[in-house]
Amino acid sequence: MKDGKKLHLNLRSFVLREDAHGYNRWERVTTRKSFPCRKSAILICDMWDRHWSRGASERINQMAPRVNEVIKVARRKGVRIIHSPSETMDFYAGTPARRRMIEAPYVAPPPPIEHVDPPLPVDASDGGSDTGEKPWYRAWSRQHPAIEIDQEKDGISDDGQEIYNFMQKEDIKNLIIMGVHTNMCVLERSFGIKQMVRWKINVILVRDLTDAMYNPAMPPYVSHEEGTRLVVEYIEKFWCPSILSRDLVSDCQ
Repeated sequence: MKDGKKLHLNLRSFVLREDAHGYNRWERVTTRKSFPCRKSAILICDMWDRHWSRGASERINQMAPRVNEVIKVARRKGVRIIHSPSETMDFYAGTPARRRMIEAPYVAPPPPIEHVDPPLPVDASDGGSDTGEKPWYRAWSRQHPAIEIDQEKDGISDDGQEIYNFMQKEDIKNLIIMGVHTNMCVLERSFGIKQMVRWKINVILVRDLTDAMYNPAMPPYVSHEEGTRLVVEYIEKFWCPSILSRDLVSDCQ
């Protein structure tokens, strides 16, 4: 069976290399690769309807329409969409998209591979809100309503094992992650970058459809936008490559 339509993606990563003078330097590398749409999935991490941080909520509100635009295009081309708004599964209980994930037969993942795990470049020990809210509380009840769920095709889960089961059932080899927050949930959830990389899944981050929880009053004392950029580069150096969302819209052919 032919794979059909493909994603043509510009994968950005950083490689540590020695220059002509013997100095170690991080070099940005962009590689163009193609992946079958039907063997690829987009996972939307924790794009909730509301966040305890006003700054985080405002940025999610701005991002959600673009997320929806991108997944609509990708879905039409055969890319599977997985919605992962953690801690809100009760809201989706009994829906076809939720049952689709629960009913996928169990597949034991491989033993996690060893992987270097350096410290993050930003300090979010204060919770990371740039608008001053403290302390943390559960403000969310569902995924952001601007992000549409196709009950006939999509999946809903906040459990890494369920998502792994579904990917194996559907022969999905490539997991494209967008959503929030890059230095927390996107990296650390049971379905996040670190776990999926350790399970030998080919993971890709969408760097313009993500955000960090970072307060400029904390080290390294840079703007919120710069803090997010530093976290994205950290991921590109140590965990997985990134793409821009325009790749998914213009190059899903």
